Amino acid sequence: MVTMEYYWYVCVFLLGAIIGSFLNVVIYRLHTGKSANGRSHCLSCGGVLRWFELVPLISYLALRGSCRRCASHIPLRYFLVELLTAGMFVFLFHLFRYDLILFGLNAVIASILIVIAVYDLRHMVIPDETVVALSGVALVTLLYLSQFSIAPLSFLGAHILAGLAGAAFFAFFWIVSKGRWMGLGDAKLALPLCVLLGPWGTLSAIVFAFWIGAGISLALIIVQAVLRAGKTHLIFLPTTLRMKSEVPFAPFLILGFLSVHLFHVNIITLSTLTF
Repeated sequence: MVTMEYYWYVCVFLLGAIIGSFLNVVIYRLHTGKSANGRSHCLSCGGVLRWFELVPLISYLALRGSCRRCASHIPLRYFLVELLTAGMFVFLFHLFRYDLILFGLNAVIASILIVIAVYDLRHMVIPDETVVALSGVALVTLLYLSQFSIAPLSFLGAHILAGLAGAAFFAFFWIVSKGRWMGLGDAKLALPLCVLLGPWGTLSAIVFAFWIGAGISLALIIVQAVLRAGKTHLIFLPTTLRMKSEVPFAPFLILGFLSVHLFHVNIITLSTLTF
């Protein structure tokens, strides 16, 4: 028997797919001077897309990833962003279904993080607008959570200090390396993420970000070496990844944040279990 909760999950998935479609528009048009309200069109032939070509997930599959007019390839990342957003919304609803305000705040945070991650992968830069928006949502979330704390002022103070410390950590690497090791955008992004996590969460997220970054980068280099580097590259990255390549760190920082924020992974506990 299908329960009402099942329909809620379906509705949340559809909402996430629709939001994901909008995020694709934002990612493509950000800093291009184009309005997010403009009609969607094929990037090759310029043909305006009809409504049935804009149905999230379904249209991409029905068109087999090609333009209906000129048959040019539609990047797979459009489909993946819609699917990722829909999946994230369902997962967040499962975690916070008993607090819809918290679900809504986390859904907005996840949406902004998806834009930041994909944009950084494509352009190696984190737009300031996204960091400002994320900071605003982080502050609202922190104020909402503080009402459940025994000492709200201490709670707010600790989280704000954690945000400043996290940003200072990455800013230090940016200054020392003169931008070669770390971008200033990573320091800006760390501020709202660490504000949300608090002191111990910040420590765990930073450590996991570096671990995840090292592991994924090494794995991708090995895979590309096996496939003869230079002939293939990541779907999201514009160039082939090599040992001396500059790798966008924002996706790894976001994954470190999510591992702590959503899965409550703790570096202290993990270190105890490991050693």
